[in-house]
Amino acid sequence: MIAPGSTIGILGGGQLGRMLALAAANMGYRIHIFAPEAELPAGDVAAQVTRAAFDDFDALDAFAGQIDVATFEFENIDVASVRHLATKVAVQPGAAALEIAQDRLSEKAFVHELGGATAPYRAVDSLPELVMALDALGTPALLKTRRMGYDGKGQVRINADSEAEAAWAAIGGQSCILEGFVQFDGEFSVLLARGQDGDTRVYDVPHNRHDGGILATSQVPAPADIAAHAPEAMALARRVAERLDYVGLLTLEFFATENGPVFNEMAPRVHNSGHWTIEGARVSQFENHIRAVCGLPLGNPALTAPSVRMTNLLGDAVHDWATLLADPNAHLHLYGKSEVKTGRKMGHVTWL
Repeated sequence: MIAPGSTIGILGGGQLGRMLALAAANMGYRIHIFAPEAELPAGDVAAQVTRAAFDDFDALDAFAGQIDVATFEFENIDVASVRHLATKVAVQPGAAALEIAQDRLSEKAFVHELGGATAPYRAVDSLPELVMALDALGTPALLKTRRMGYDGKGQVRINADSEAEAAWAAIGGQSCILEGFVQFDGEFSVLLARGQDGDTRVYDVPHNRHDGGILATSQVPAPADIAAHAPEAMALARRVAERLDYVGLLTLEFFATENGPVFNEMAPRVHNSGHWTIEGARVSQFENHIRAVCGLPLGNPALTAPSVRMTNLLGDAVHDWATLLADPNAHLHLYGKSEVKTGRKMGHVTWL
C-alpha cells in the first residue's frame, strides 16, 4: 500500500494526467509529471515536473528515485521505456497491457482469444495485401495504422476498391489493419477499475457519440437498447483485466449491434468517455485509478444523479465558458491549453 503523503509519478502531461493529479491531491498525494512537451496541462497542478523524452533512461532513473509508484496517462509511450522504469519502481498498470493496446492487430487477436467479437479484419503491410483484404472484406472499410492512432487520426475510410492506392498513400504506406464496416445502433464504453487484490468496480456504461472520430458526448444512463449489451461487454472487460492481471482503470469501447456488443478499442488508462464520473459518480474514474495504483480499497462507482451528460469542448467551443458557468446544472472543466485548434480538446462540461 502506498500511503497518502507519498509521490505518484505520471508518464504524460495532458489533461488526463491533470485530472489524475487533482484526484490524487484530494487524497493527500503529491504528483510528479514526466513528459517532453513545453506546455503541460498536468504540470500546472503537479508538485514537480521533469521535462525529458520518454526514451531518456537517465532521466527515467532520476524520476524513479523521486517517486513511490508510477502510472501513465496515455498509451503512446515506448514499451521499452515503461519496462525500464519498472525495474526501478512499480508501474501500474504493467507494460503488458500497454504493449497490446499499442498494436491494433495484437489487440483484436487478444480479444478474440478471450471470446470477444470484433469487426472482421486483415493485416495489411503492402498495397497488394490491401487489394486482397478489400476483396475479402468488401467496402466500405476502414484502413487504420496498427500503431499511434487516436481521435480519428491514422485511419482512412475506403468506399470503393478503386480508392485502395490513394488510401495506402494517405496512410503513409505503413503497417496497417483493414477493418470491415460494422452496422451498429450506437457506441458505448466499459470503464472498469481493478485493484491489486483483483477486486473490480464497473461504472454504468455511457452512450458515446463521436464527430469526425473525436468523442463529442457521453450520456448515462445509456438508452435501453444500448444498455442491454452492457452485461456481455462488462464480462469481457473483466476477462481482459484478469488475463493481464491489470491494476488501474481500464477502458474498452464497443459497438452495439443486432448480434451483440462488438469490441472496437482498448485503452489501458482513464478515458475521455469517463470524464462524467468526476461529478456524476460517487467516486470518479480518476480517484479509483489512484486508489488502485496505490493499493487502496476501490470506491463506489454509483451515479450521483438520475441523468449525466458530458460534452467535450473542442476548439473554439472553449470560448463559451461564461455561458456555461451561468448554467446552474453545468460543471465546467478547462485544461489550461494556450493554443486553440480545430478539434483540439480544450475542456469539457458535465450536466447533472
